[in-house]
This record gives sequence, C-alpha cells and structure tokens, in this order.
Amino acid sequence: MDLTFRDSLSGERRPVPRPTRGPLALYVCGPTVNDMAHVGHGRTYAYFDIVRRFYRDEGVAVRHVMNITDFEDKITARARSLGLSWRTLARREEARFRADLAALRLLSPHLTPRASTFVPEMIRLIRRLEKLGRIVRDGDSWYYRTPEPHNPRNFPVGAELAKHAVPEPGETVEALDLVNRDFLVWRQQEPPAASWPSPWGNGAPGWHLECFSMAERHLRIPVDLHGGGNDLLFPHHYAENEIALALYDTPFSRHFLHTAFVTEDGRKMSKSIGNLVPLRAALDEAGPDALRWYLLSRPYNTRLEWDGRGLETARREFEFLRTMLRTAIPDGAGGGLDPAELKALVERVKLHIADGFAVERAFGEVRLYAERLGHDASGRFERGSGPSVRALLRRLDRLTGLSFGNGTRPISSRGGRRSG
Repeated sequence: MDLTFRDSLSGERRPVPRPTRGPLALYVCGPTVNDMAHVGHGRTYAYFDIVRRFYRDEGVAVRHVMNITDFEDKITARARSLGLSWRTLARREEARFRADLAALRLLSPHLTPRASTFVPEMIRLIRRLEKLGRIVRDGDSWYYRTPEPHNPRNFPVGAELAKHAVPEPGETVEALDLVNRDFLVWRQQEPPAASWPSPWGNGAPGWHLECFSMAERHLRIPVDLHGGGNDLLFPHHYAENEIALALYDTPFSRHFLHTAFVTEDGRKMSKSIGNLVPLRAALDEAGPDALRWYLLSRPYNTRLEWDGRGLETARREFEFLRTMLRTAIPDGAGGGLDPAELKALVERVKLHIADGFAVERAFGEVRLYAERLGHDASGRFERGSGPSVRALLRRLDRLTGLSFGNGTRPISSRGGRRSG
C-alpha cells in the first residue's frame, strides 16, 4: 500500500515513491529552540509521526532526520534577556522540546543534528555556490542570488506563496523580496551572538543552509519525503530547492508534505502576538490521547482553530471510544461480535491514511465502529477471541499513536456504557 497525497510542489496527487534500495529518506524541519513548544508544533510533528507509523506497518524501513536550529536571532535575544548564553538557552529548550514530543507519544527521529555542529559544512556549501557565481555581498551580509527567470521546477512565487512566507531573521514580512527571491547565506556578527570564523569574516550562516547540509550528509539529495508547516514553504523550502537545483539539477525532495497552522481567533499562534498554547500545558490538561485525537481531527492541510472546549469534547469522546473497544474484549463467556470486523476496521484506518493522508477519516472510522459497539446487544467478541482482538487493538495503537488497547486488561463490567 502506497502513501498518496497532494504534493505541495507539483500540486499533483501522487504516491510517495518507495526507494529501490536503502530506507525511505524522510527529512522533517525541526524547531528553533528559543522557547517552549506549542500545540502548532505538536500538530505538525504528530502528522509526520503518522507517516512513520504507516511505513512501519507496511514493513518499509525509514531513516528520519529532524534538525535542531540552535542559533538564531530569537535565541540570542531571549538568552540576553535571561542573562544566558545562546548555547545554554538552546540546550535547555531543546531538552524541553524533546520531552514534550515524547509525552505526545511521537516516535523519535533517528537523527536530530544541531545547526551549530554543521557550520563548517555550511561554509563549504557557500564556497560551492560561490564557484557557480551565485553569491553576492550586500553590506555585512552575503546572499544567494536566485537566477532569472524563475525556475519552473521550484515552488511558484506569487500571492499564494506569500501567504505562508516568513521573513529572514531581523526582517519583516513586508520586506520579503518575492521579486528576485535572494536569501541570506552569511552575516557578519560577533559574540554574544553565535559567531564563527569564515572567509567572509566572523559571523553565522543563513538558516536555509543547515537543512540542505544535514540532508546531504545523513540522507541523500533528493530525499524521498520532506516537509513541515506551511510557513516553511517560502523562503525556507524554496531556498532548499534553489540550492539543490543549482548543485544537482534536482529539487531537494521527491515529495513535499506541508501541514496547516493551528490558529486562535483566526491568527497563527505566535509568541509576538501572545496567543501561544504551550504543548506541555495542553498535555497536562487533556493527556496525549485526547490531544492527538483533537490535533489530527481536521484534514492535515486545513487550519485547526484552537478551542479549549473542543479539546475537552475530544477528551470525552476518546474516553468513550476507548471504553467501548476495551469492554468488548471477552473476559469469560464471550459474545457474538466477529473479530474479523475489527480487523476490517484496522485495514480501513490504514487505507484512509494511505489514500490522501486522510487521518481525520481514519479516526472517523474508529468513531463509527465504537458507536456501533455501544448499541450492539451481543456485548463482546466471540469466546476465545481475546488474544486476537488485543493484538488487533495493539496494531491500531501502533498505527495511530493512540492507546485503545496497549497495556490493558479486559474490563468485566459493562455498566453505563450505553449512556455514552
């Protein structure tokens, strides 16, 4: 079964190509560790967690790399306000980030390289681009000069792309240059900001170089699947593609997946606006199951408007569904439910994930099945089916990251289950 969805670059719906040799190369853009993770981060990484789980169920090996951006203007500014070095703050927030994602029950990437350890490789990358005549100086900064005309193999630049754009460090959205699309590769700066010696003076490389350098070393160019949130489309993934096209005459990835924002009052969550919902706070309030159920309840490319009441509704619904599934496991006399129907449910869940990455429809199948159990007079699965039913629930857990069956014992009482 192939994973098929709309590719962000081509706009076409097509399957992710499986590698003919070696594991599937998955590169997911990681966090800038200047502050705590929020629920928008949780949603994006939960979707890529589903990708990992899908391929694991298929028996397809995956090599998953996620970068840690551990130096950047926002890190420097917050570290200064706290009286810390940028490195100390970055390590602290990285540890918190890892703990929060583990609490959300996300599979760990196989590699999480830090940007600061790749500065020598980024410097070598700039030198390679210099030899192609693509690097220009502007004051104390050096930029990659994007050639004209626009390369049709890269993301189309226009009003649609501008909606997702984020500025370079220290710039504004209004200052983004969608005409010549140049991007920063080196900027002179001194401590306490992150600074390294280079042929262009002491300073730091531009953000877009780190992911290319990491993917080139730890995976291959092009990678098989790449993505992150919609805000990475421009300039970050546009820039990665420009570098790959310049050096290898290929896009950075064979397939791109981008997830939509979590919003509040219609606005993307942002510390500068003050509308962040910390991932840790949401986990403490609702737990990993309810939060995953809520964050993945909408199509991956549709914005999720955060609503505390919606999270509580998701918590109640998930607990009801889990109770229905667990209490149907026979612990004695058994009943008339056919385990083959549960197996068919698991296959439908997987099919929805494969067909358009419709995780929300997969969850809908679980909801309908559990509601049916709540109205079934037979009560439990057939006598002797307990081991196979538990194995199927564990497979459902592994596919979704939820805990319908893991570590459970049969519940002997069915009292109250019909009330919902």
